[in-house]
Amino acid sequence: MTTADDGIASIETFTVTIPRETPYLGALGPGESVNAAGYIVRRGNRTIYSTVDRSVVVRVTTKSGAVGWGETYGLVAPAVIHALIDDIIAPIVAGRSPFDVEMIWEDLYDLMRVRGYQGGFWLDAIAAVDIALWDLKARACDRPLHQLLGGRRRDTIPAYVSGLPKPTLAERVDLARSFVDRGFDAFKFAGVVSFDGIETEMAALREALGAKIKLMVDLHWMFSPAEAVALIRRLEPYDLSFAEAPCKPEDVAGLAEVAARVGVPIAGGEEWRTVFDARARLEARAVSIVQPEMGHTGITQFMRIAHLAQAHHARVMPHATIGVGIFAAASLHAAAAIRDLPYHEYQHSIFDRSAQLLDGRLECTAGQFALPEGPGLGVVPNAMLWDHVVS
Repeated sequence: MTTADDGIASIETFTVTIPRETPYLGALGPGESVNAAGYIVRRGNRTIYSTVDRSVVVRVTTKSGAVGWGETYGLVAPAVIHALIDDIIAPIVAGRSPFDVEMIWEDLYDLMRVRGYQGGFWLDAIAAVDIALWDLKARACDRPLHQLLGGRRRDTIPAYVSGLPKPTLAERVDLARSFVDRGFDAFKFAGVVSFDGIETEMAALREALGAKIKLMVDLHWMFSPAEAVALIRRLEPYDLSFAEAPCKPEDVAGLAEVAARVGVPIAGGEEWRTVFDARARLEARAVSIVQPEMGHTGITQFMRIAHLAQAHHARVMPHATIGVGIFAAASLHAAAAIRDLPYHEYQHSIFDRSAQLLDGRLECTAGQFALPEGPGLGVVPNAMLWDHVVS
């Protein structure tokens, strides 16, 4: 049983690699190819993706033998996360109590400021450890994580379907119809693989799914502010619920310009790691929907971002990316504790597979996520996950 005096004895890192038939987001488009390292650069947003799903899992063990699990984004160059945790984080936090998790986050953040590391791989590594420490802390209290984050406001969490990874527009429409038949009422499609045109795809989905279904689009930072405004205005007649990431994330003024000039809510936050990233965008009124990604933020910063969003009267709709389900479970616990949360993203091609890699309740049916049960995160890796660990 972990107590406040039980210190951290070890932190271990594992890369989990899972093959996939169709590349993330969808089939290759014109001019796209797989390089020698197994990566794709999407021409639409010039962003690199892997042809396999990869994630970095962290196991923190205390002196008494108690274990907490964490996870972070590991799609690209996962060895970087291993090096940062093994060489810097593990020796620094050795002997400290998991009950000091928020203080530990702040101490780790301070370490690398002088080297310019206020984001990226360094903050991802911290996020993985942060999730594991919160898991340990909640297990020590014999309570589900959401009770330590302010309490459970909802028993299930509304889900919107994210991504329609089929090669043709007709197949993507059919896939969306199949989810409607299963009880889902909201969809987000990926503009970077809308090879028939974003407006064409929006029109086809609206015609096929009807007026009651909510439709959103992820624009993947592809446009200048002026281009984004023009495009979103063309999409407004189709009753677009929100437009995500219309222009480059570092262009805060441009994002605010888009938000001010269109009649559709602007969403952002996938690439944020801290409340400091959120503050500039919220103060500029650049977003009205905030999308923290647990794999990048960890629990400490996820909740701080959510509280800041609430103070700015913005809504929270958590992002979901490639993982094995550990940070997905953490995100669902956090989502249960947030006041104004209309939806949580449902990456069906990832989440449904993750449920097979973990022991514990991880499910999404009829448009609703179930809340994981039991102490801590409520999930732990099973034998199937360990079959995919790369040594």
